Amino acid sequence: MAGWPGRRLGNYELVQLVGRGGFAEVYLGRHVYLGTVAAVKLIRGSLERWEEVEQFKREAQLIAELRHPHIVRLLEFGFEEGRPFLVLDYAPGGTLRQRHPRGTWVELGQVVAYVKQVAEALQYAHERKVVHRDVKPENMLVGEQGEVLLGDFGVALLVQSTRGTTREELVGTVPYLAPEQVEGRVGPKSDQYALGVCVYEWLSGEPPFRGSWKEVLAQKVGREPPGLRERGVEVGEELEEVVRKALAREPEQRYGTVKEWAEALEEAVRREEKRRVIAMVEQTEPVGPGVPSMGGRKIARRWLLAGVSLPLVGGLSWLAWRSWSEQESFSPGQTLLTYREHSGWVNAVAWAPDGKRLASGSADGTVRVWEADTGKQLLTYQEHSGIVLSVAWAPDGRRLASGGEDGTVQVWEADTGKQLLTYQEHSEWVNAVAWAPDGKRLASGSTDETVQVWEADTGKQLLTYQEHSDIVWSVAWALDGRRLASGSDDETVQVWEADTGKQLLTYEGHSNGVWSVAWAPDGKRLASGGEDGTVQVWEADTGKRLLTYRGHSDVVTAVAWAPDGKRLASGSRDGTVQVWSAP
Repeated sequence: MAGWPGRRLGNYELVQLVGRGGFAEVYLGRHVYLGTVAAVKLIRGSLERWEEVEQFKREAQLIAELRHPHIVRLLEFGFEEGRPFLVLDYAPGGTLRQRHPRGTWVELGQVVAYVKQVAEALQYAHERKVVHRDVKPENMLVGEQGEVLLGDFGVALLVQSTRGTTREELVGTVPYLAPEQVEGRVGPKSDQYALGVCVYEWLSGEPPFRGSWKEVLAQKVGREPPGLRERGVEVGEELEEVVRKALAREPEQRYGTVKEWAEALEEAVRREEKRRVIAMVEQTEPVGPGVPSMGGRKIARRWLLAGVSLPLVGGLSWLAWRSWSEQESFSPGQTLLTYREHSGWVNAVAWAPDGKRLASGSADGTVRVWEADTGKQLLTYQEHSGIVLSVAWAPDGRRLASGGEDGTVQVWEADTGKQLLTYQEHSEWVNAVAWAPDGKRLASGSTDETVQVWEADTGKQLLTYQEHSDIVWSVAWALDGRRLASGSDDETVQVWEADTGKQLLTYEGHSNGVWSVAWAPDGKRLASGGEDGTVQVWEADTGKRLLTYRGHSDVVTAVAWAPDGKRLASGSRDGTVQVWSAP
């Protein structure tokens, strides 16, 4: 509603509309006395009878009592012109649906991490007799530190007290509804089923049942869902059975609690990845006590067992290496893989959101997309008219943006190389480009000593940052979408507010120009590399240095974190991309 921004609901002034769903509008609100921000959800429909108002109050009071690290807190509630509203913690990282759009798959280790956090929230609520009723990726938000927060607790029930469910709401929720909910029954195991659907979708790219919402409802009630392997997902029998049990048609056939299911899922993944490691080891032969050879994929068994010098081969996830021995881990700065397909300096490297692909830009004028585990090349982009200096993946994993010597930023499709937009507002080379977490904005740094923030779809310029005194080589967004870090030939990394350009911190640990900077997924660490040939990892709030990596023999031109926050990839003028363990 256009008339709501600027109005006051409770102690919050509505600043702007940030989202709209089938049953509510969501506004960014600011506390009129404290100045803190929150999400204000204004529910459509009104409460006219005293009984309805009292029911809403009871439910809201129950939800407000939920205090858990992975639950979005209800701060306040009330009524405005008969319409209920809720004031909730603001989660700046968006939703898991935005991070993983429909039709995309998620790395197995990341799935386990998501499930552990959501299951903890649900178990906490279930122990307090609260059922969520609407678990789905749209209701899983990302907090300031990258943590998952389960939102809209009980909102489905609150909405029912204001009016009936609309077709729009039904279509969005049906894939995750448990069969018993279709029949009007609900309980803690209904939430387990819904989370199971999320896992099925993350692993296969789609929910278990296909068709119109009416057809999906009929299938849910009438039969068991197809197995993951029927959909072509490469999982073992144990893991498939764990997912299948959570999706059992009858609640009694599911796990006793959502906590039990989450633990069973993690254990199944651990066992499966361990079997893959053993199978891979049995197919190799020792190559001596040195670093394992990538040629012929020969790996010394004793190095695997010791947890030393393990390269990224065989498509194994972070969880595989962690589960091999809970007591052992990679040493910080340990090299895991070297990619050598470029014919010129490597100036840029970026991980895809799925953690399985990398894109690297080079002085050879190309951007190459390749598999992170094996180095296999998938695509070569050749539309720039000169050296490629910067590369960045969009959060949806479907688009890439690259900048270069030709003074442009080009936005293109990752799978096909089709060009979507060309940004031409810089007056010199574009040395750096970075997507905002919301996928709607880009920031680009240039030899013209500026960083420009602009809209990804239209190229409209939003802000120009001009605090550096020399060439800007690198730009990176924090996960919260509020901060940017930029590295420059002035030998500094500057951390600043994305909306206002206000400077927050200046890091001066390098002895020469800073060519690359990247935020860790947790938002607490930054990594920067430059002409001194090092990569330095440091605390974002204080500038305290945590590690100096010295594996390169020339200028470090690019650095990127893996989505798990445990690995880094760095590119250099020595012609290599090195993947190594983070502190």
